[in-house]
Amino acid sequence: MKKRNRILTICAILVLAGTILFLTGSPVSGFLRKETVITIGAFSDSYWEVQNGYSYQILDDAIEKYESQHPGIRIEYVSGVMKEDYNEWLSEQILKGTAPDLFFMPEENLCEFAQADAIEDLTDRMNDDASFYKDRYYTAAIRSGVYEGAVYALPFECAPRLMFVNKTILDQERIAMPDGDWTFNDLYQICRRVTKDSDGDGSLDQFGITGYTYEDAFCGNGVTLFNEKGTECYFTGERIEESISLLERLKDLNQGYSVSEKDFDEGNVVFMPMLFSEYRAYKPYPLSVKKYAGFEWQCLPMPAGSYGENVSNLDTLLLAMNKKGNHKKEAYEFMKFLTGDEEIQSEIFTYSEGVSVLRNVTESEQTLVQLLTDSGSGSFQIDTLSRAVEQAAVYPNFDGYEDAMKEVEEAVADILNGDANISTGQIIWNRRINAILKEKNIK
Repeated sequence: MKKRNRILTICAILVLAGTILFLTGSPVSGFLRKETVITIGAFSDSYWEVQNGYSYQILDDAIEKYESQHPGIRIEYVSGVMKEDYNEWLSEQILKGTAPDLFFMPEENLCEFAQADAIEDLTDRMNDDASFYKDRYYTAAIRSGVYEGAVYALPFECAPRLMFVNKTILDQERIAMPDGDWTFNDLYQICRRVTKDSDGDGSLDQFGITGYTYEDAFCGNGVTLFNEKGTECYFTGERIEESISLLERLKDLNQGYSVSEKDFDEGNVVFMPMLFSEYRAYKPYPLSVKKYAGFEWQCLPMPAGSYGENVSNLDTLLLAMNKKGNHKKEAYEFMKFLTGDEEIQSEIFTYSEGVSVLRNVTESEQTLVQLLTDSGSGSFQIDTLSRAVEQAAVYPNFDGYEDAMKEVEEAVADILNGDANISTGQIIWNRRINAILKEKNIK
């Protein structure tokens, strides 16, 4: 009888110990319960098309941290898919029903996947989630994941378009650096003053600007080109007329010479817009080279027209959830972690060329020190970057957007190269573009 009692006591202790191990998340519990595996789709090179050697570093660190905090959850990702092949690969996986639970996605693909009913509408989950604070994210970054009023993706990293300035030329010409609220007229007047034949050989060799597009001008002048569904184009009006007029006047300053990025690289141009990611990619930090040498340069918000503000477009890498995924609750929690954990988001400034989508991270002292070190300058203004992200315009999401913009691009080029006045050209092209949109939507 005593022997039997001892055996029963030992069995009870073993059962109790096993229960405790299971509940406390001991490694032993992995043998006692089944793991939940969350898969995530990612590409092997930089979203910003810069070879940096840290393709999966942020994801690896995020997975290690998350798994340590969530026993029973394992995160896996497919490696080796290049960015240029990624969209095709992801589309094939969706069609075959083998797509990962979560996947990174350029914002231009949001409409395509939302219309195909391939990604989960996150709106209700976010609204019902007391632990999700949308205000922690930059407003424009959150808007990048919105399609027809619903949130289909969360932002992971982003990059605003800024105006980079060769301050050395401004100093030589005794021109003050523009303020952050500068205008179309300020831009033109500076370009007019600096464009010259500086060596007296009869040819212009110093210029005002390169790379400034109609999209930059339209964005800075508050232009809305299409309605929400992309069924109507608004190509007439003073906002567009003033924007095209600026482009025309800037073009005329160069007397037929096509100013290139190479001219800026060589220190012969004052202004060139670029994504902030490009600025970071060619500054002296690990595995990069310093592209621009021999002159001091700074960045500014884009200039504003009479009807607009100092804003530009924002390019955003999104994270979406597979609508047919098997572990949506767990996938959603990891999605929030990857986009909302400040420690992980801060690694964007170390291992990527983009900008964190969280205000606290981008505006932190740690980030400022990092960017000052990267830029090799003591004059970088974190407020300029934060303001550019917060107030940025977001690309419209509707089917056929790229084709519609090609028509607008052709229209602007035709007006700039033609003999008709701007307003007449606007009316002609507005009719033409709307006829194309109407025909497309009838089909």
